[in-house]
This record gives sequence, C-alpha cells and structure tokens, in this order.
Amino acid sequence: MLKLFKAIAILEGISYLVLFANMLFVKNNNPELYHTLLFPIGMAHGVLFISYIILAIMLKIELEWPMKKFVIIGIASLLPFGTFYIDKKYL
Repeated sequence: MLKLFKAIAILEGISYLVLFANMLFVKNNNPELYHTLLFPIGMAHGVLFISYIILAIMLKIELEWPMKKFVIIGIASLLPFGTFYIDKKYL
C-alpha cells in the first residue's frame, strides 16, 4: 500500500501544479481554453487529493505512524511541491 501511496502523492502533486499553471498562464492568455480545461483538471486533482488523504489515514493506522508525521503529511498535500518533499523525506 505504501507504493500506491507514493504514486498517488506524486500524481497529486503534479495535478496541483497543472491546476495552478492553468489558472496562472492559460486564464490570462486564452480564457476559452481555461474554462474547457478547468473541469477535467479540477476533477482529477480532487479525486487524487481525496485518495491521498484516505490512503494517508489508512497507512497511519496500518504502519502506526506518530501523529506528528501524519499531520506533516496531511499539511504537505495543501502546499505546492509538498507531496514531492514528503516522498523524499518521509516515505
């Protein structure tokens, strides 16, 4: 399950950055394309984020992670590049 969590963490981080890129670059240059891309990118990111949190909870129980580690892993999902940091440092 840890391998799956690592894969979801990387994909969640990538989807977060793609969502930001869509908001920052595409919105200003091509508003029509922005609205076309917003739903699929947002939906993919939402599913990956929820999967990340559920897997983190399951791994906390299974591997008996301390609460501090679990909280750091949870907060990292809210920060850009946070999941990449977690993958290198904690996983």
